[in-house]
Amino acid sequence: MKWTAVAANIAWVGSSLPAWRRLTTAFRRPEEAQRRILRTLLYNNVGCAYGQEHGFDSIKNYSEFAERVPLTDYESLSPWIERIKQGETAVLTKEPVTRLVPTSGSSGARKLIPFTATLQQNFNAAVGPWMVDLWQQQPSIALGPAYWSITPAGEFKDEEQSAIPIGFDDDGQYLGGFRRRLVESILAGPSALCRIQPMDTFFYATLLCLLREPELRLISVWHPSFLSLLFRALPFHWEALRRDLRDGTFRFGDGLSGPLRKALNLRRCGRRRCSELARADPTRPDTIWPNVRVISCWEGAGTASSLGEIRGWFPTTMIQPKGLIATEAVITLPFGQHHPIAVNSHFFEFIDSRERVYPLENLQKGQVYEVVVTTGGGLWRYRMKDKVEVTGFVHRTPSLKFLGRGNGISDLCGEKLSEAFVGTVLREISSRLPSAPAFIMIAPENNSERPYYTLYIEGEITPDLTNQVERLLRKNPHYAYCRDLGQLAPLGLFRIAENAETTFLAAEQRRGFRIGDIKPRALSRATDWSMTFRALKS
Repeated sequence: MKWTAVAANIAWVGSSLPAWRRLTTAFRRPEEAQRRILRTLLYNNVGCAYGQEHGFDSIKNYSEFAERVPLTDYESLSPWIERIKQGETAVLTKEPVTRLVPTSGSSGARKLIPFTATLQQNFNAAVGPWMVDLWQQQPSIALGPAYWSITPAGEFKDEEQSAIPIGFDDDGQYLGGFRRRLVESILAGPSALCRIQPMDTFFYATLLCLLREPELRLISVWHPSFLSLLFRALPFHWEALRRDLRDGTFRFGDGLSGPLRKALNLRRCGRRRCSELARADPTRPDTIWPNVRVISCWEGAGTASSLGEIRGWFPTTMIQPKGLIATEAVITLPFGQHHPIAVNSHFFEFIDSRERVYPLENLQKGQVYEVVVTTGGGLWRYRMKDKVEVTGFVHRTPSLKFLGRGNGISDLCGEKLSEAFVGTVLREISSRLPSAPAFIMIAPENNSERPYYTLYIEGEITPDLTNQVERLLRKNPHYAYCRDLGQLAPLGLFRIAENAETTFLAAEQRRGFRIGDIKPRALSRATDWSMTFRALKS
C-alpha cells in the first residue's frame, strides 16, 4: 500500500466534505443557490469595465440581468480578452486574471479563456463533491494512487506576446493551492510527463510510471481511445519496459533534459514488483493492475469500440461516464447514476430550439437546450454551444446528457445539418442494427460535381442502411429540400476496416484539438475522412 497516496486521498476527501454537503443541499434548492451566485458575481464585479458598461450596480434581479447583459460568445468577448492580454486590469472581472488558458474552438482555432481565483473555486466546488460521491460508491479507491490523463505538450505553441501567462504548466493548477499538492501526491505519473515528446516517448514514459504502481485504483481519461492507445502499446514495449524498471533506466533517456529525468524519478523497481510483472500478461492490463476500481471517461457516440476494449481488459471495474467539463466551465458532474448541473459553480441559463432563454428552474424533462454560463472568470452570459437533454432530476436539480456541439452546423448548400439532430438520427439507426457499431459518424464530401454526405461506420450493417439514414435525415426540411432540388447527391457509405476511434482521435489531434477537448462526434464538418480511415475490402 502506498501510504502517501492513502494519506493524500483521505485529506482530499476530508477537505471536500463541506463542499459536498453544500452541493447536496443546493440540489434541493437550486433556484436559491443560483440567485446567490448571480448576486455575488454582480456585486464583486461592479467596478470592472464590463460591469460599468452594463450597469451591474443597478441590476437587482435575474430579469434585469437578462435584459441588460447581452448573450455572448467568444467572438464578442475577444476584444475584451485582448485588453486583458495587453495587460489592462479590471476588464471582465474586478479581480486579477492569473492565466489565459488555451482551448480549441469548434473549428480548431485557439481561444484564450481568462482564469481567476474565483474560477478556480468554481471548479473545486464541483470536482471535490464529485470525488466524495465517487469515494462513497467505491471506498477502496482511497487506498492507492490514481492516473489522471495528462495532455501532451506541443498541441498549442505560445508564440504570441501576452502580459498574462498563457496556459498552465500542468492540469493540477486548475485546483490550486494545497489541493494541487494533494493531487500530486496521489498521481501515479508526474505532471512533467506533458512535456515529453514525441508521442511514442510520452506513451512509453507514462507506461513506465504506471507499471511501478501495483496499487493503482483510479484511471481518469477523456476520450477512452486514449487509454486504448496507451495500453495497446504495452505488448510492443513490454520487454524494454521491464528491463528499464529492473535497472532504473529509460530507453529514450538521451532525449530528455535533466529536469525531466529527475521528474520521472528513475529508480530500480522492487524485487516483488519485478516478480509480479514477470508473471503478468501485457495483453491483459488487469493482470498488471488488479486493483483498479474505477475508470472515468467520455461515453457517447463513437466510443463503443474503445469502451468495449476497456471493459474486456477490466471486466469487474466500474466505468463511470464523465460529466460535461470544459476549459470555460464545469457544467455537470457525475453523481450516483446521474449528471446534475453544477449549481454551486456558475450561474446557468438555457436556450431552447426557439431561442428562448430560461433559468435552470424552468427546464423540462425530455427537452433539448443550449448551455449558457456566467462564471467567476469573466464569461458573462456565454453561449457554450453545447446541446444537452434533460434526462431527469437529482432532487430539484436537472440531470443532463450531452448531445453535441450546437454550433456543429454543416451547411454545404442550405441543408443546415446540426450535430444534435444527426446524433439523434445515428442513435435511432444504431438501435436497428444487428449489433452496436464500434464507430459511426456522418461527414460531408465536397470533392465531386455535387456535394453529399457519407456515413462512416465500423461494424455490421443492413442492406438498406443508407436508405434508412436518408429517410431520417429528410426529417430536416432543409436537407430534404436540398436533396429534392438535386443540390445534394445521395448519402454515401464508407465501411471502416478497423481502429476507427484511434484513427479519429489521431486525426483530431492533428487538426489542433487538445486530447481533453476531443468529444465523440456524430457529425464532423471535415471533408477528408475518406482519406483518413482505411476502407473495409468487400
